[in-house]
Amino acid sequence: MSGSLDGLADSAAAASMAMAPPGHDDGTAASPKKQRVDKGQHHSSPASMEEALLAPYMYLSQVPGKEVRTVMINAFNDWLHVDAAHLDTIASIVRKLHTASLMIDDVEDNSDLRRGIPVTHKIYGVPMTINTANYVYFVALQDILQMDNPRLVEIFAEELLNLHRGQGMELYWRDTLTCPTEAQYLEMVEHKTGGLFRLAVKLMQACSTNGADFAGLVNMIGAYFQIRDDFMNLQSAEYSNNKGFCEDLTEGKFSFVIAHAIAHGEDGAQLMSILRQRTTDENVKRYAVSLMAKARSFEYTRAYLEKLEAQIAQKLNEHGGNARLEGLMAKLSLPPHS
Repeated sequence: MSGSLDGLADSAAAASMAMAPPGHDDGTAASPKKQRVDKGQHHSSPASMEEALLAPYMYLSQVPGKEVRTVMINAFNDWLHVDAAHLDTIASIVRKLHTASLMIDDVEDNSDLRRGIPVTHKIYGVPMTINTANYVYFVALQDILQMDNPRLVEIFAEELLNLHRGQGMELYWRDTLTCPTEAQYLEMVEHKTGGLFRLAVKLMQACSTNGADFAGLVNMIGAYFQIRDDFMNLQSAEYSNNKGFCEDLTEGKFSFVIAHAIAHGEDGAQLMSILRQRTTDENVKRYAVSLMAKARSFEYTRAYLEKLEAQIAQKLNEHGGNARLEGLMAKLSLPPHS
């Protein structure tokens, strides 16, 4: 596998071979009879088997995402000064976990598009996609163990538990048609979206002598990123091209904008009915968006994001400033309201 894939297949194959019994795929000779059987059955070599196992992961990895987490890691390292080898490992771990979690998310949401291409399970099937994503989680754990720091394992477990708690909350609301309060939604986001952001920064802090507390800042950035994503899902042509038109409505998801419109608009019952149907009808989706606009939910969400931006800027100043994070926030900032 190429270096751009973090040597994922090579390292996994090496681990598999290390566990093989003597005389089997470890460079020692098997018996002539065994060789004939293997040849006749066209068994794959360990390396090619790993490539097949990781093909769903590679498929999604071939299309780069927004790389917000990579930018964040480099930005926080301006404060934390983690050595290059550890930083590369942490970035690789976060990249693996993020990509694998997207594969699972797309299965759970029954999505059609991710990053402008068909979702992984539409190409490789649900069973293979789930297995590969879970496999990659444990490859990432193996990377953590090789760093030989027990605190890193604790952080890994804590934040993956948080990620799954948040995802479970969102799925529960969707599947029981339960609209969360704003406070409940923000708690879910802190677990789900904030989990990988915190994982990255906590791993870096465990490898750093800088004892500053960045938890509040990281949680704010995670909330900003998710709420902005909710807003853009219903308003952005680019998001429509990459994930489908107003895909949150088709998924039946109670996003920040949708939950506000249901709680505060006059047409909440209609929106609940639309979510229940998981519609793919673009006319129905446009009508739902008009109900959200009528409830001033887009205005409310924009104002909430602007408030979060100001709070993040204040936190950045408290920590002495960070040009890279300031640049990231400027890039993520919503365009002026037309």
